[in-house]
Amino acid sequence: MHMLIEAAAKFGISLSEAQAGQLIRLLDELDDWNQRINLTAIRERSQQLTKHLLDSLSVQPFLQGEHICDVGTGAGFPGIPLAIVNPERQFTLVDSTAKKLKFIDHVSELLQLTNIETVHTRAESFRPDTRFDVVLSRAVGPIAQFVSWAGHLCVGGGRLLAMKGRYPEDELSKLPNGWKLAAVHRLEIPGLDEERHLVEICRSHDRL
Repeated sequence: MHMLIEAAAKFGISLSEAQAGQLIRLLDELDDWNQRINLTAIRERSQQLTKHLLDSLSVQPFLQGEHICDVGTGAGFPGIPLAIVNPERQFTLVDSTAKKLKFIDHVSELLQLTNIETVHTRAESFRPDTRFDVVLSRAVGPIAQFVSWAGHLCVGGGRLLAMKGRYPEDELSKLPNGWKLAAVHRLEIPGLDEERHLVEICRSHDRL
């Protein structure tokens, strides 16, 4: 738990012991549900800590506004860890697989996370009443596809955040019309010997 608190501090997160406990409980529940339904292929606790929890928390410095949407959330990453450390923000977790959203709803109730809402749909079909300050995704494929599917969910002046591994040079030249690259951030994940980058995209007329 103390390793988690120290690692989170590298992302500017002051993780309380209670929040660290919630994050560990999330992994415990993931292990339990994984025995019945396949939520994630990552089963080793050390890898869960780096590839699920810390990988999710690494985007914390780049969030803005109050309303965040996690598209293709799967078993709730990065949405659930970010919701735990941002109780003042509202998170909408979108996925087309109902069983994964059932897990998220279970964890939200168990950990008393009142700032998570799940939506069972595809991003391109989602028409929320209010658009989001940040739309992020860890699972969506090519960046151009992510922008075309989820761009309509982003409020004016908002940001699309695509979590990628290696620097996606080829993908960055293929952004749809009306969108531009705001920045690419190299992320350093404690304990993870793999490249991670966060691609930040905004509308063409937005100021950087």
